[in-house]
Amino acid sequence: RLIPNLDVWRPADTAETAVAWEQAILRQDGPSSLVFSRQNCPFVPRSNQQIQAIRKGAYVVSDANNAKAVLMATGSEVAIAIDAAKLLKEQGIEVRVVSVPSTTVFDRQTSAYKESVLPKQLPRIAIEAGVTDYWWKYGCAAVHGVDTFGESAPAGVLYKHFGLTPESVAKTVKACI
Repeated sequence: RLIPNLDVWRPADTAETAVAWEQAILRQDGPSSLVFSRQNCPFVPRSNQQIQAIRKGAYVVSDANNAKAVLMATGSEVAIAIDAAKLLKEQGIEVRVVSVPSTTVFDRQTSAYKESVLPKQLPRIAIEAGVTDYWWKYGCAAVHGVDTFGESAPAGVLYKHFGLTPESVAKTVKACI
């Protein structure tokens, strides 16, 4: 996602994969890469409007009337964000969940669109099962990620070790609001 002029798509499920594939085929001004997870990713129900918005690189997966924060994620981490939002809602805290299947495509959108997805007045917490560096450009209050190398274990063990769990994300949201 740091290579100039390369559109990187990291889809969260089959719907995002179909849109990413379509956009890669339609792109005429540069290469695209589709990066898939090794984890089983659950299907995320969406409206037709949300499916259309996938083409813009980021969109609101679930919203809340009284959102206190925004959870941002890409690929398999979208499921963690959705689960963290459910956990927080049980505790009386509502959050918006944003899927960002392509940061490069989202970055080319209008300021108005980007603001509609990521309102400036809400703290942003990103979830990334990789290096956190590029998430900070979105003005995140926190980023759950992996900035080390060399750990080896089953995915569930590593996710817990690195704080990539709904419980850990929920704790961070509470600290940021």
